[in-house]
Amino acid sequence: MGSPVLASMQPESAVSFPTPTRIHMALGVADVPRAIGFYRSLFGQEPTKVRDDYAKFEVFDPPVSLSLSLTPDATAPALPQHFGVQVQHRAAIDEIADRLADAGFAGRAEGQVTCCYAISDKVWAADPDGHQWEVYIVTQADTPIHSAGGPARSTTTVDEAPCCAPTCCK
Repeated sequence: MGSPVLASMQPESAVSFPTPTRIHMALGVADVPRAIGFYRSLFGQEPTKVRDDYAKFEVFDPPVSLSLSLTPDATAPALPQHFGVQVQHRAAIDEIADRLADAGFAGRAEGQVTCCYAISDKVWAADPDGHQWEVYIVTQADTPIHSAGGPARSTTTVDEAPCCAPTCCK
């Protein structure tokens, strides 16, 4: 697949973790502090990033990056917001995207997207049931902005569209 949008981007992750990949999950929550309490207990650790409308847990065991974003009308949804695989090396995005495309699951690339107070390059794809997955590399670990588009995505704010929401693959 080797997306031209992503080919010239930063090749190494700005975030370090002990495995070549880790699962990423983003959940909409109605009460961020209450959700932090649950996940603090579940994972036995403090969040690695906290904002009024956001929290992130970067867990080593199990290896997962869990984002919690304020969604005032959140209720138990039929489907999660999305899932993801965070990688440390740019080439892994192309490898996974190529495997998906070879199996008939073409996706869409986004480059330098500000989302969840970080900047990432990513490829989105959907499973046969419509579950959205992103494969991404963090190129800047912390920004003061929650959500803004990059060259491949129009600018959004958290009020206009949810962060990390793919605009493809439905």
